[in-house]
Amino acid sequence: MHLVTAAEMGQLDRLATSEYLVPGIVLMENAGLRVVESIRRHFQERLQNRRVLIFCGKGNNGGDGLVVGRHLLNQGVEVKVFLLARPEDLRGDARTNLEIYQRMGGRLFPLLGESHLQRADIALLYADLVVDAIFGTGFKGAAMGLPAAVINMINKAHRDTVAVDLPSGLEADTGRAFGPCIQATWTVTFALPKLGLVVEPGATFAGRLEVADIGIPRKLVDSQHFNLHLLTPEWCLDHRPGREVSGHKGLYGHVLAVGGSPGLTGAITLAATAALRAGAGLVTAAVPRGLQGILEMKTTEVMTCPLPETPGGSLSRDALDPILERLAGGCNVLALGPGLSRDPATMELVKELLPRLQGPAVVDADALNALATDTSILTGDHAPLVLTPHPGEMARLLGTTAARVQEDRLEVARKYAREWQAVLLLKGARTIIAWPDGQAYINPTGNPGMATAGSGDVLTGIVAGLMAQGLEPGVAAALGAYWHGAAGDAAARQKGQYSLLAGDIIDFLGVAFGVTAGMGRD
Repeated sequence: MHLVTAAEMGQLDRLATSEYLVPGIVLMENAGLRVVESIRRHFQERLQNRRVLIFCGKGNNGGDGLVVGRHLLNQGVEVKVFLLARPEDLRGDARTNLEIYQRMGGRLFPLLGESHLQRADIALLYADLVVDAIFGTGFKGAAMGLPAAVINMINKAHRDTVAVDLPSGLEADTGRAFGPCIQATWTVTFALPKLGLVVEPGATFAGRLEVADIGIPRKLVDSQHFNLHLLTPEWCLDHRPGREVSGHKGLYGHVLAVGGSPGLTGAITLAATAALRAGAGLVTAAVPRGLQGILEMKTTEVMTCPLPETPGGSLSRDALDPILERLAGGCNVLALGPGLSRDPATMELVKELLPRLQGPAVVDADALNALATDTSILTGDHAPLVLTPHPGEMARLLGTTAARVQEDRLEVARKYAREWQAVLLLKGARTIIAWPDGQAYINPTGNPGMATAGSGDVLTGIVAGLMAQGLEPGVAAALGAYWHGAAGDAAARQKGQYSLLAGDIIDFLGVAFGVTAGMGRD
């Protein structure tokens, strides 16, 4: 599903009106009706005698709220509209809907100063629902003054709240709130989701997100070029690798998972097992010679390969040729990094290996840390790469702090995916998958229980397993992130977030695949 900025949404609105002759008041009417339909579902069709408060600004977002008020009145709801402006300040379609609402006998209470807040505060005590229609997509900066006081008052009332298009106080393009912001129970957004609704903290402020069709012509939407996308089950179903009825393991690729060091055998075990669970036909775990016996005990379906090691038991520089021989001899994807260690000799191995790769690779964990002292490998010619850093690893690659990376995750991911000509999967809440061509995907799946040791190693294995089956690196990274999160969500529903383990994500991958494909249920 496409994601839009405020400017892109405004352009769609203008073109719908100017090129397709859809009147703005029709779009406003449809927007309000979609919110009413959502409210009906929320109350399970029982609207009679409900008490609903609608807080409206003077712009088109407020006009949408007035449409909501009109239709709720017609359905027997006790409606009160609190207007954060003088009635005469409203213009255009919003003014028309205000006049209709008033002619219908709708109750209107202007909020023009602190002295007017008490009525709204008392009304909130008895409200069944609050409709937030104060600010729209054009809002930027911080809510201040009276709007800030109203937003704080609504939040303190702890009533179910539906935000119209986006929560007031939230920036549509960044998902940031520099002042008070409505904490919505759910948000009904129009035509396409705005970027700020699907990245944090905007996703948390938005609550449950509904995307409603308000009559923007599909032909118009399809004619536009969008670089930002939200991953959906439908997208994943369209892009998942196929399975032939007469297929055999040789058709589905062979992953070489390279990593492991003393004390960190679990990481390479998880990555290799996840690659198999993601559908790879064959997986070989290549580890320091002294650890091969441990891997043989920890894995069943995964093959193992001993590699030269340092005196400390991690991979040595002498492992370079055996790895390249394995890749030339049938392994078509490399997963590099889980449990690798930061031994200087191992770090040198990584820096010599990556420029010599002929096929695709997923680079994670300490393999990324090996590049932190010299990212020139990424700016030169190289094989197709998927880099999977968490914010700390990304910060080390850039010579900055994790906090700085988190300030603008999307822009950081997109900038360096282009600069390094690699797929960059920036992990965290709402993982971002940026492609070298400027496109980026936001992943909505996952939960805090997945913040546990080994979760990233599982993701590396999933992505590698999908690439082994012939998927392009960007598609494999996006699918892998979505299914990784969906499996974690399925596991959390059964086991809870606190007790979630990385191995549980692997165990529930089949559930995630089945649900996405419409073939099963959690």
